[in-house]
Amino acid sequence: MNIEYKTVDSSKITISELMLPSHTNFSGKIHGGYILSLMDQIAFACGSKFSGNYCVTASVDTVNFLKPVEVGELLTMKASVNFVGNSSMIIGIRVEAENIQTGVIKHCNSSYFTMVAKDKEGKNVAVPGLILTTLKEVSRFENGIRQIALKKEREYQKTIATFGSIENILKSNEYKVRVDFEQ
Repeated sequence: MNIEYKTVDSSKITISELMLPSHTNFSGKIHGGYILSLMDQIAFACGSKFSGNYCVTASVDTVNFLKPVEVGELLTMKASVNFVGNSSMIIGIRVEAENIQTGVIKHCNSSYFTMVAKDKEGKNVAVPGLILTTLKEVSRFENGIRQIALKKEREYQKTIATFGSIENILKSNEYKVRVDFEQ
């Protein structure tokens, strides 16, 4: 079998968008759901560009909103393929907001989207192999391996986890919970 390989650079996408008042939440900051939607779009574009196929979102790992995004800021998202499996790719996304008047740029979010390449019938299709050309790319690939191992471990733990009785949970005073079956 002849495997095609592509560089990380061949997957890179950058998208910028001016943040408008229509994108705000009730506190006047840019709505996190709107930013997530933009992140999903860039993950799709990155995965599709790299694989040459339509892609779907399989999972989103660790979305931390580090700093709020303000109206009038220029939101820039940078994405690249960090890891490839058979039909899946882990896309790393960095979100930055720039105050256009001052030029100050702040890191607002980083996340990892797992995208799966699909053929015209909707079946999983193989993605190219990944050529790593820098130590940073190697580090990101290794991080992808760790992410997959942690996912597998979490799934395994769900099958064996026993937390004891509800009485033990209630006695612990560690959790803010009340059980009231009578209501």
